[in-house]
Amino acid sequence: MKQFVRVVLTRVAPPLIASALFVGLWAVVIQLFQVKSFLAPMPGDVWRVLVRERESLWHACWLTGQAAVLGLLLSVVCGFVVAAVFSQSKIVRYSLYPYAIFLQTVPIVAIAPLLVMWFGYGGSGVIAVAFILSVFPIIANVTEGMTSVPRSLHELFDLNRASRWQRFTKLQVPHSLPYLVTGVRTSSGLSVIGAIVGEFFVGYGGDGFGLGYLIRVTAERFQTDQLFAAVILSTLLGVMIFAVVSFVAEKCLSRFRAI
Repeated sequence: MKQFVRVVLTRVAPPLIASALFVGLWAVVIQLFQVKSFLAPMPGDVWRVLVRERESLWHACWLTGQAAVLGLLLSVVCGFVVAAVFSQSKIVRYSLYPYAIFLQTVPIVAIAPLLVMWFGYGGSGVIAVAFILSVFPIIANVTEGMTSVPRSLHELFDLNRASRWQRFTKLQVPHSLPYLVTGVRTSSGLSVIGAIVGEFFVGYGGDGFGLGYLIRVTAERFQTDQLFAAVILSTLLGVMIFAVVSFVAEKCLSRFRAI
């Protein structure tokens, strides 16, 4: 019980207090400077939107979260496979790694018309954008983990006449797991950003609307209270996905270390 109270006081209470102070400062600034509601709404107005439009907001949050998670999972699988190939061949790595960097630097706005032509207006295009934005940290981190194994460990495997497959599965893969965790944590936030950006340009057609589409439409209509509500939900969605990914990754790593 004492440990639970300590955790609440040290980890839960400070963010809640900071949030309360921020909301209070937000309300004071709006009242003090008489800010127009179409520029910045009062916290109470945003709360009323969250309550009144909870069903549509929940549906939008669900679509965005679904696209972000699927894009993240796809980036983990593809990124790990690509990194494994890079780790086995310097020629392949030096030839193709610049194109992996291209995925990180490509302007989504420029390729949005291509994504629409390839995937149409729907969830597939949104997932593709989430994948494009989140795959590079996986490739970069796992490649670094697999290629930075200490030379002494390689010599030990040489001494025991390990095959290339044994070296890969029993040395390079285990050594890359902490790097994979770092990459997944980074990509978890990027996948949410990618899903929202994808919804800006690709959308879901007649299948509904996500948070990105809602942000764009409410900004165009100067419905600032709904815009703030969508932004807050987007932030909470990103934090939640990051927290879940961090928890699962830490549990998997601790179990792997115990083996």
